[in-house]
Amino acid sequence: MDKNSNHETVCRPWGSYTVLHEAAGYKIKIIEVDSGSKLSLQMHHHRSEHWVVLSGEGKITKEDEIIFLKPGESIDIPKEAKHRLENPGTAPLSIIEIQNGDYLEENDIVRFDDIYGRTNS
Repeated sequence: MDKNSNHETVCRPWGSYTVLHEAAGYKIKIIEVDSGSKLSLQMHHHRSEHWVVLSGEGKITKEDEIIFLKPGESIDIPKEAKHRLENPGTAPLSIIEIQNGDYLEENDIVRFDDIYGRTNS
């Protein structure tokens, strides 16, 4: 089943995301993270993610590792790995996120730490 989105942008406290394409087993998003903002420390039971930085600088927590990525650099986030995306810079951070898995809905997010009070563990 192919779901071509109308490219609706969803606002979050840290920025926004836009689903570019979704089909069985994968979803492609553009994620925009505001300067100084960060997503929750989280993991997913049903999907892995691949991130490519388009602009800005990303600070990524992947398990116990901290990695900084610049435009053109990428990282793989395996299924069930604790991870976080942050924008430590003054310019917006823009990434492409490719999700792969058998379930790709937002309720597959398990949050461990969230500055917006959205933890569920």
